[in-house]
Amino acid sequence: MASVAPAPAVFTLQYVLPDAGLEAIPIVGEEEGRPLIEPTSTLELRSSQPLHNYRVRVFDEADRALASDDAAEESASGLVYRIVLPTALKSGHRYVLVVDAQSGTSMTDARGQELADVRLAFQVAGEKEKPPPPAKAAKSRRR
Repeated sequence: MASVAPAPAVFTLQYVLPDAGLEAIPIVGEEEGRPLIEPTSTLELRSSQPLHNYRVRVFDEADRALASDDAAEESASGLVYRIVLPTALKSGHRYVLVVDAQSGTSMTDARGQELADVRLAFQVAGEKEKPPPPAKAAKSRRR
């Protein structure tokens, strides 16, 4: 009897609501628009298979990686990767969660299959906060 190869890795992304419940973020292509989420400081990525040679990062609109406290739980049934940000994501701003290779050119799944980079785009609901007006430079004398 032939063994059945496991299916390719499937990713899901959720965020923690203010009441501590989890809400799924629909995964759509970036060209299809970005799903709206409520402000959160915790994201949870799940993979249907264990991954090897991977890293997970969240980028802001300026393509800067956000600082976070991450924890990964790996098991035979897959990966649970929790990202805890020091502050909530900003209203009206766009973000992208990226899963890519830690080193070399590719990450692999439990079958040893190479996986393409994963980009999960979303936007935080609400109006963008207006930046504070620039402070007037105080003239100071130096001697």
